[in-house]
Amino acid sequence: MKVLIADPVAEEGIKALQTQAEVLVKLGLKPEELKAIIGNYDALIVRSETKVTADIIEAGRKLQTIARAGAGLDNIDVDAATRKGIVVVNAPTGNTISAAEHTIALMLASARHIPQANNTLKSGVWQRSAFLGTELRGKTLGIIGLGNVGSEVARRAMAFEMRLIAHDPFVSPEYAQNLRVTLVSLEELLTESDFISLHLPLTPATKGLIGAKELGKVKPSVRIINCARGELIDEEALFKAVEEGRVAGAAVDVFSEEPTTDNILFKHHKIIVTPHLGASTTEAQVTIAQDISEQILAIFNGKPAKYAVNAPYIPPEIAPILTPFMSVAVTVGSLASQLMEGQMNMLQITYSGEISNYDTSALKAAILGGLLERISEERITLVNANLIATKRGLRVIEQKETTCENYDSLITLKVTTSAGTTTVAGTVMRGETHIVRVNDFWVDIIPTGGYFLFSDHRDRPGLIGAVGTITGKADINISAMHLGRLQPRGPALMILALDEPLPEKQRQQILAIPDVYTAKLVKL
Repeated sequence: MKVLIADPVAEEGIKALQTQAEVLVKLGLKPEELKAIIGNYDALIVRSETKVTADIIEAGRKLQTIARAGAGLDNIDVDAATRKGIVVVNAPTGNTISAAEHTIALMLASARHIPQANNTLKSGVWQRSAFLGTELRGKTLGIIGLGNVGSEVARRAMAFEMRLIAHDPFVSPEYAQNLRVTLVSLEELLTESDFISLHLPLTPATKGLIGAKELGKVKPSVRIINCARGELIDEEALFKAVEEGRVAGAAVDVFSEEPTTDNILFKHHKIIVTPHLGASTTEAQVTIAQDISEQILAIFNGKPAKYAVNAPYIPPEIAPILTPFMSVAVTVGSLASQLMEGQMNMLQITYSGEISNYDTSALKAAILGGLLERISEERITLVNANLIATKRGLRVIEQKETTCENYDSLITLKVTTSAGTTTVAGTVMRGETHIVRVNDFWVDIIPTGGYFLFSDHRDRPGLIGAVGTITGKADINISAMHLGRLQPRGPALMILALDEPLPEKQRQQILAIPDVYTAKLVKL
C-alpha cells in the first residue's frame, strides 16, 4: 500500500504507517501536481492547506481513503469521495484538550490584559494602573456548545470557581448536571454571562450566530472568546461593540478568512488575536497523527475506521430496500431538530413495515446525523452513532413493528425534551422522500431543499387568509400548502412551502394573529 502525505503530519504517525505501507511526504503540491500523481496512491493525508476537490478524487483511481489530520472537512469534497467509494476519515477529538486549554488561556489573557501589558512594558513604559483586570472567580461563564471542547472548557473553568451556564439543546440535562453546568436559553446566556465562549461547528444554522442583535443584549463588562470558527461571529459587529464600550473585550483565535494579516479585529487594543493556535501543541499533533495512522491501517486491513465521516455502509444485498430510506431518516431527524423545543433527553425510533425485517443500524445513524447536523463537531456514522448519543447523555430507544397500516414502510422519530415531545414520520413513495406525520397530524410533504413554515393554530375562518396577506405583502410566494386538523375549529396544523425564507418581522406578525400558537421556519 502507498500513502501520500500532502501536508505536515507528526513523525509518530508517519512511523506507524511505515510499518505496513510505503509513505511519501510531499508538501506544497499545487492542485495540478497532486492530480497528476494521486492515481498511484491508496491513501491521501491532508490538513487544511491542501484542497481535495472532485477532480483530484476522480484522478485517485486507487484511493481507498482520504484522511484529514484534524477535525474540519471544509477542504475535502466528501460527497465526491462517497460516490467513488472512498472512505473519508478525520481526527475530531485529537485537539480537544489543546483547544480547551487555549480557550482558558485567552480568557485569562483578556481578563488580565496580558498581551497589552507585555507590549507596553517591553516598549519601555511601566504602567500598572492602565491594566486593572478582573478575577474569574465568582464570574459567570456562558458556553455556547457543550460538545467535546465545550465540555472540557467547563471542567477546567470549575477550578477557577466560576458559575457555569451553557446553551446547547442537544445535550441531556443529566449530562450538563454532571458537568455542573446549568442549561439556559441563548438569550439568558447572553444577558447573564461575564465571559462567553463559543464551541460550535460552522453550519448554515450557526453562521453569524453572534451579531449586532445578540451583542446588544450582553453586559458591557462581558468578554467574548472564540476558538471555534470565525464565521460564528459578525466581526464588524464585534469590533463596533468593543469600540463603543458595549463589550469590555474579546479574544479571538479564528477568523472568517484564513490565513489573514488584515482583519478589522486586529485594529482594537482590547481585542486579543492569535493565528488559529487552538490545535497547535506538540501533544495534539501527535495524537492527531496517531489517530489518522491507526484508521488508515484499519481500512487497509479491512476493518472499520473509528472516525469515518462518509455515509454508513449498507450491504449490497439489502441496498435496494434501505438506501432510499437513508434520505428519509436524515430528513426526519433534521425536521424534528428544527421543530422541537426544550432540552432533548430521549429519542424513540420506530421502524414499521418491510424495513423492520432488516438491520436498521445505518438508518439509526442517519437519523442521528440529521438530528444533530447543526451542532455536532463530528459527522455521525454507523461507527460512532451510539458513542455520540452517549456522550451527549441521550437515550435512544429503537423498536420494530412488522406491520404498517398506511404504508409499506415507515420511520417514526419521537423526540422527548423538557418542553414535551415532537414526533415526525417519513416514508418513500414513488422514489421520493415524503414526510407523512408531524405530531398528531397526518400530512404529505415532499422536501424540496427549500423553506417551509409550520404553524400550529386553532382552525377558524379567516386565519389562512390573514397569513397569506402577510406573506403577500412581503412579496413571498407560497408554492404549496398543506392543512390538517383534528376536528372542526379545533387544533390544526398549516404547512406552507415558500420560495424564499420568511423574514423575522413577518414571522412575528403571523404569531400575533389570534389563535396562532407557533410559526416555525424550517429548511428541508
